[in-house]
Amino acid sequence: MRNHTSFMKYIGAHVSVEQGVSRAPLNAHLIGAKSFALFTRNPSRWTSKPISAGEAEAFKENCAACGYTSDVILPHDSFLINLGSPDKEKLQKSREAFLDEMRRCEQLGLTMLNFHPGSHMREMDTDACLDLIAESLNGILDQTSGVKAVIENTAGQGSNLGYTFEQIARIIDKVEDKSRIGVCIDTCHAYTSGYDMVDEESYTATWSEFERIIGMEYLCGMHLNDTLKTLGSKVDRHAPIFTGHLNEWFWRRLMNDPRMDNIPLILETPNEEIWAEEIRKLYELIEQRD
Repeated sequence: MRNHTSFMKYIGAHVSVEQGVSRAPLNAHLIGAKSFALFTRNPSRWTSKPISAGEAEAFKENCAACGYTSDVILPHDSFLINLGSPDKEKLQKSREAFLDEMRRCEQLGLTMLNFHPGSHMREMDTDACLDLIAESLNGILDQTSGVKAVIENTAGQGSNLGYTFEQIARIIDKVEDKSRIGVCIDTCHAYTSGYDMVDEESYTATWSEFERIIGMEYLCGMHLNDTLKTLGSKVDRHAPIFTGHLNEWFWRRLMNDPRMDNIPLILETPNEEIWAEEIRKLYELIEQRD
């Protein structure tokens, strides 16, 4: 087990796997990341070649060497997957792809898989789509073990669902095994979907609402992104930390909020060349606790 007293906040980034998944922990270590995200397969294709036993073993060895445990690693699924698709063929392909992603996580010794809930494509009712997402998850969770499906909130762009806490709560409510479901809050998505957090009153209100509707026990990770777009715009445009509409007060408040201790806090900001600097700046905001 890692030493929780050394770093209460586990800040990292979504790192490259261009030379294989085993490189991810090494790439994270190079930028001073205490957590990381990765794709376990090509996110723009329906199928990818399997991870070899040797590559999976190298991944585990590199994680151990760099001090990364599974609870600070948050892999992300393919962008093509839509577990609420109204198209039967695409729904089946999505379910098969997500099952493959879950099994890759099992193979790598990972315990979480982050995903965007799904889209109704303006062809079905919102609640029916949310229920279909839960149905998809139930079938996939039944065929896997040890990996938690972690719902990421969305900005609400287009027909994407999961942009309100109520929509996320409905999915969780319909998932049979509550121990296998969690939530990742993306700060850019939250703000542009309408959740203000840039002063004490709005910050407190947003997290109180999250606690009331979903429950803090479901929070498994966060994506740390500033936003180019305004509050409630429902447009997803990430920006480097301190350059968008989320002010420095917000980042300082978040970095000193103990509710976000001991979970992966992952940068997905657009310029990977400054990730090390962004991680350092965020750590500098953390105040000494008694």
